[in-house]
Amino acid sequence: MVYFLGLILKLGTLKNIKVHPNTSNCHALKLAGSNMREQVVFHQENHDQTERTKWVLDSPNPPPLWKKLSSSVKETILPHGNKFCFSSKKKTSHGRAVSCLKNLFPIICWLRDYKASKFKDDLLAGLTLASLSIPQSIGYATLAKVAPEYGLYTSVVPPLIYALMGSSREIAIGPVAVVSMLLSSLVPKVEDPVANPHAYRNLVFTVTFFTGIFQTAFGVFRLGFLVDFLSHAALVGFMAGAAIIIGLQQLKGLLGITHFTSKTDVVSVLTSVYKSLHHQITSGEKKWNPLNFVLGSSFLIFILITRFIGRRNRKLFWLPAISPLLSVILSTLIVYLSRADKHGVNIIKHVKGGLNPSSLHQLQFHGPHVGQAAKYGLICAVIALTEAIAVGRSFASIKGYHLDGNKEMLSMGFMNIAGSLTSCYVATGSFSRTAVNFSAGCQTAVSNIVMAVTVFVSLELLTRLLYYTPVAILASIIISALPGLIDLSEACYIWKVDKLDFLACIGAFLGVLFASVEIGLLVAVIISFAKILIQSIRPGIEVLGRVPRTEAFCDVTQYPMAISTPGIIVIRISSGSLCFANASFVRERILKWVSQDEDDLKEPPKGRVQAVILDMTNLMNVDTSGILALEELHKRLLSRGVELAMVNPRWLVIHKLKLAHFVDKIGKEWVFLTVGEAVDACLSAKIARA
Repeated sequence: MVYFLGLILKLGTLKNIKVHPNTSNCHALKLAGSNMREQVVFHQENHDQTERTKWVLDSPNPPPLWKKLSSSVKETILPHGNKFCFSSKKKTSHGRAVSCLKNLFPIICWLRDYKASKFKDDLLAGLTLASLSIPQSIGYATLAKVAPEYGLYTSVVPPLIYALMGSSREIAIGPVAVVSMLLSSLVPKVEDPVANPHAYRNLVFTVTFFTGIFQTAFGVFRLGFLVDFLSHAALVGFMAGAAIIIGLQQLKGLLGITHFTSKTDVVSVLTSVYKSLHHQITSGEKKWNPLNFVLGSSFLIFILITRFIGRRNRKLFWLPAISPLLSVILSTLIVYLSRADKHGVNIIKHVKGGLNPSSLHQLQFHGPHVGQAAKYGLICAVIALTEAIAVGRSFASIKGYHLDGNKEMLSMGFMNIAGSLTSCYVATGSFSRTAVNFSAGCQTAVSNIVMAVTVFVSLELLTRLLYYTPVAILASIIISALPGLIDLSEACYIWKVDKLDFLACIGAFLGVLFASVEIGLLVAVIISFAKILIQSIRPGIEVLGRVPRTEAFCDVTQYPMAISTPGIIVIRISSGSLCFANASFVRERILKWVSQDEDDLKEPPKGRVQAVILDMTNLMNVDTSGILALEELHKRLLSRGVELAMVNPRWLVIHKLKLAHFVDKIGKEWVFLTVGEAVDACLSAKIARA
């Protein structure tokens, strides 16, 4: 025992232990063993901490920008990026081609398991959808200020393309009210649809082509975030304002007014209606005919009653779906038999039938209006995608499957490019028709194919029968579809949850209502940008403390029981980026806390601040302004004798900080994986200095 004790002393392990002469050998040995264990644990902890710091500092460099873009394209076009299309050596070139085709055309995958029972449901849903789509397409074409047949053309080619490339099973493709109104409010600024209808129509096709190009680009380069700049709240307000404007514009057809304003704001429309009614009363000159109003209002009431019945009895879902077609048939018979067109009832007259004619030669890529067409195409692309993806995801969540937004953008883009070459204008997913398709029990996108074939047959055989269809009926069909665009409950919910979101909602609503569609969109985007800018300029900067009986460090304001460490300030930057917009604010806020001049600090550190720990877990990126702010912060802290430590900087952040040599300036030993390790290290340094 004495020999063993002497050996330990000789090795120097107990050089700091003074053994009292009266102390027994056993007690001295116990002290030696305890000290050895403490030193072993201490060295092990130091080794582990050093190793974890290396994990942070020696992480691989992030991929360059060109590689991110190329991989994004491959993941969009090819199945699972490189994994299956390039790097798999076992697959033949034929197998890779099949995999790529399956990714581009999902119909190849589910068509193998398609059964007769599913076709029965899709056939019923497609026919029901066509009965609603035919009258709505004609009405939306008049809303877009093009001939009625172009609305029917838009219900043939785009649905067929989407059925091949789209991933939604329920969404119904075709012309919609909002996009039709967009075209009728934007394109007439360049070409007059009355004075020069051919040039107006050609420009509409060109806008449709650019819409498809932008949508395809969004999908290929995964730029779906651009669509998100029109937030959900802004979209709710925009849709409500557009619905009211569309309804007011239908007063022209419902009243049979001959002279009507081309502006879309509510003041201009109501003024035009008032002048027409007042002028006829005072002068006796007929500018409108009450027979149009009687006929249109009667069938509008009929459509609304059938919709009410369909909602009360789910088995009668088909009744509101076919009521627009029944209204067209009955009203056409009434006008034909009574010769009401001779007494002032406005009718559609000639509707051109047959297969979609080519419009390739009508696209305008040379001329003064190409820039305007591209701008309008971008606006239509964003609105159409936002509506379609919102509709598709709503019904996909009900059925319990995922809808890939980028693939939807790609399919929408291809269908609008193909549509622009076949006399179609901008098509997208319709909420009202998708709801009918869903209620009719559709199983797959075959319902869109059935609908397209039915519309094509109608173009071939039934267009002559539409000659006596009254314009007032088309107006009533459009008006009946508008209540679904106004969501008051959602607006109340937005007000309750987020006042800034409600500001974007009401801004878009009032902008569309009292100015124009462009102004409404601009107001909504500006408010949304302002919200992002405010959050970026004034990011959340939280002082953290250790929650008792845990290893968690949380905001001391949210968790009052959290305990701050004396002499150490732990700060978390709750922002995605430390950039030029917020770097100065973050730096000055931290320096105020160090100086103990911040009144809002819930629990100021006791005594002089000796260390500042930055928790960078939430920080995804940093630019040169952010790095300069960190360097300035480090210099100012050093001048006060305060150490700066960083915790868990993300991949891109640590890469940039190493390139800027900031890590070398603060010292690699002051980079940690967890807040707990950083606090312990600062405490050890504090004790060592003491």
